[in-house]
Amino acid sequence: MRRGANSVRYVSTRGAAPELGFDEVLLAGLARDGGLYVPDQWPTLSAIDWRALRGADYHAIACAVMAPFVTPTIPAETLAEIVAETYAAFRHPAVAPLKQLGANDWLLELFHGPTLAFKDYALQLVGRLFDHVLRRRGQRIAILGATSGDTGSAAIEACRDRAAVDLFMLFPNDRVSAVQRRQMTTVDAANVHAIAIEGTFDDAQDIVKALFNDLAFRDTVNLAAVNSINWARIMAQIVYYASAALALGAPDRPVAFAVPTGNFGNVFAAYAARRMGLPIERLVIGTNRNDILARFFASGAMTIGAVEPSLSPSMDIQVSSNLERLLFELLERDGAALAAWMARFRASGTVTLEAPRLARARELFHAARVDDAATTATIAEVWRETGELIDPHSAVGVRAARLQRGDPRTPMISLACAHPAKFPDAVRAATGITPELPPHLAGLMTARERMAVLPNDRNAVAAFILSTLGRGTPRAAGDAA
Repeated sequence: MRRGANSVRYVSTRGAAPELGFDEVLLAGLARDGGLYVPDQWPTLSAIDWRALRGADYHAIACAVMAPFVTPTIPAETLAEIVAETYAAFRHPAVAPLKQLGANDWLLELFHGPTLAFKDYALQLVGRLFDHVLRRRGQRIAILGATSGDTGSAAIEACRDRAAVDLFMLFPNDRVSAVQRRQMTTVDAANVHAIAIEGTFDDAQDIVKALFNDLAFRDTVNLAAVNSINWARIMAQIVYYASAALALGAPDRPVAFAVPTGNFGNVFAAYAARRMGLPIERLVIGTNRNDILARFFASGAMTIGAVEPSLSPSMDIQVSSNLERLLFELLERDGAALAAWMARFRASGTVTLEAPRLARARELFHAARVDDAATTATIAEVWRETGELIDPHSAVGVRAARLQRGDPRTPMISLACAHPAKFPDAVRAATGITPELPPHLAGLMTARERMAVLPNDRNAVAAFILSTLGRGTPRAAGDAA
């Protein structure tokens, strides 16, 4: 490794928050200046280091990839124990297996965790990291998050019944699938509170950011984050990119990834893997009809539009929070410039990246818009060609990979981010087949639901959290049939 593991610290993308260690970043989530934390420098593994990991299991790769980011907060032996416990319950022995779709096209299955979505790979780890750090510090936290579908259930599963955590998860009412909603609302745990917001995911995400930026409220409830604004989420997601790349010949063979993308966190983890030394030569971003990212990488203009419902609801997003981390790099890590850039975006709803910086981004990133009709067609095509059922989000990634293929000699790895059974209606419409939920979720659709429905108002959410923490039960929680 070219950089001393003991020296990794974290800085805010907006340049005005304190530099922190890993444990502080884990608990802080959003920086106090409104920015996102990133490593002060990127730790790098040499080609020799990467070659030594070929043939290693997922656990060993995870420890090697994450060690430089968590040292000295998490000792190596403790990290190994946490990693082993995290992935022991995943339903596939490879944890994140590859399936071949074509001559040089692959599918990376990321739905073998407890809630059937890629968010499990990070959040099951983050829940245990919270436990470790909070026990050592003797602290309790209130986690606040927003979800467009899968983050909520994964965070709830990771944090349920944990002694030092209260979890409040916001999701857009009537804008997630029935399976996604029930994975949040049927969890019978006293420390879990599912909150349906009368608005879009962007509205819910704005409430989360506003409450983190309300420093008095933040300090009163000891607020923490599980969304991908939390660096620990990005760190854990780097691992499956490394695992897949190594399986297909890295570091001596370049690879490409296609990532269905909403909030930009998952594809930024691929960028981080490249910064760590993996030969990733192309990152393809797949968007649905909410195509702010496709438009941005085509023109350099980032313009907010209305959020439209689609067959891939987890990607129904117009403000991609983690893009800020990439912009920080494109602006030569100038926090003040990035803060001004984001302020202009929020004030006007549009901002444009200068042509030279956009050209740098487009050396790696390529994007494609995939509408609902193309999503359905891709689900059907993959089923006919390979016998594999894929969910609508995975279909967006596969279609984007085909549209932005690049060098056919380079393995193209499309991310399958959710189990098809989470979106049975869309899969059935495309293939005539209704995918079944795994046995551990067999009773999901008949279980009793518990959730609060709140207006799109930060004060209402803040009042709910304060009341809940004061009384120990949800202030306005209703039982849904």
